[in-house]
Amino acid sequence: MSCPLFGRCGGCRYDGSDYSAELALKEEQLRRLFLPVLGEAFFSSGKYEGILGSPTSSAYRNKMEFSFGNAEKDGPLTLGLHQKKSFFNVLSVSQCGIVHEDMNRICRETEAFFAERGTPFYHKKSHSGFLRHLVLRRSETSGELLINLVTASGLKEQVLRDWCEALMSAKLEGRIAGILHTENDALSDAIIAEKTRILFGEAKLTETLLGLKFTISPFSFFQTNTRGAELLYEKAREYIAVREGSVVYDLYSGTGTIAQILAPAAARVYGVEIVAEAVEAARENAKINGLTNCSFIAGDVLHELENFPEKADFIVLDPPRDGINPKAVSKLLRVNAERIIYISCKPSSLARDIPAFALGGCRAERLCFIDMFPRTDNCEAICLLSRT
Repeated sequence: MSCPLFGRCGGCRYDGSDYSAELALKEEQLRRLFLPVLGEAFFSSGKYEGILGSPTSSAYRNKMEFSFGNAEKDGPLTLGLHQKKSFFNVLSVSQCGIVHEDMNRICRETEAFFAERGTPFYHKKSHSGFLRHLVLRRSETSGELLINLVTASGLKEQVLRDWCEALMSAKLEGRIAGILHTENDALSDAIIAEKTRILFGEAKLTETLLGLKFTISPFSFFQTNTRGAELLYEKAREYIAVREGSVVYDLYSGTGTIAQILAPAAARVYGVEIVAEAVEAARENAKINGLTNCSFIAGDVLHELENFPEKADFIVLDPPRDGINPKAVSKLLRVNAERIIYISCKPSSLARDIPAFALGGCRAERLCFIDMFPRTDNCEAICLLSRT
């Protein structure tokens, strides 16, 4: 179903009316990106596996960050997404097609509540006002919701209590697991957790992925498409083919999802992640899942690669969008792992890094694209690099 804001909202690039056509366009763009890197022979040899579509192309996002503002200068309060090519204008989003209806309803209730009371949004130029963001998370498996209102400091306690009551009385399909309030006085528009407290419930929800349970906190990294993530991780498990007794490095490990999915087949898995909160979540999740052969380290991959007590047989990389530091590539190659799985949420970064691995004797053996972000320009790529 086409979105009424399509073409104005800066979120989606496809209108959602024909998902098969969207996939075909994405695949063609990605083939053109990798063709100069891998060559025509790679794409005709069976090593290239095409593109896998998301199990659902609508209401798939389990996390959404909405912004407060107005659609035009001095206009009424809006809560939604930024207008295309605009830093200031925010379009009211009451029926976003990529999130569950519960998220849309919470967005509508929140916008109406604060508009009725005349609560001002935070103005980026004057640094006045309160309302900044509304961050919503939803468990695909349980339907639980985690709601986090981000404001500048000084918003009255009674207003927050009344807002909570309004949300609790809303007719939702799922259950509200927690309502949080984060104060952020930073000049940047980024969501920074200077002070977060619980207004209702608890500051976490639980998601199930390939039979494993993962606790997700307000600021944890977790794949935004739960069912798409299962496709991605199943493909990673297939590519890496971990054998009994092997050692695996999960680098840029986030909350440890990949590490724990691979752990049952390995002797030992080491995860490295620079965000300390994510590392704590990974350790807690491993306990919940009864996995005792996972170790998670808080640190920079570039530095921690030299500190592991044993060499890896297999390595999984899931770096940030900008890819891997060139110095880290050379250190990875010195580990001399049998296979490396490179997962990239920005395929151009993977295309850039493949030649560096090839120079070190690790060549691309398999490549697949997985559409984790229907209606947008983004797509995940997963590549198997093997010693030649």
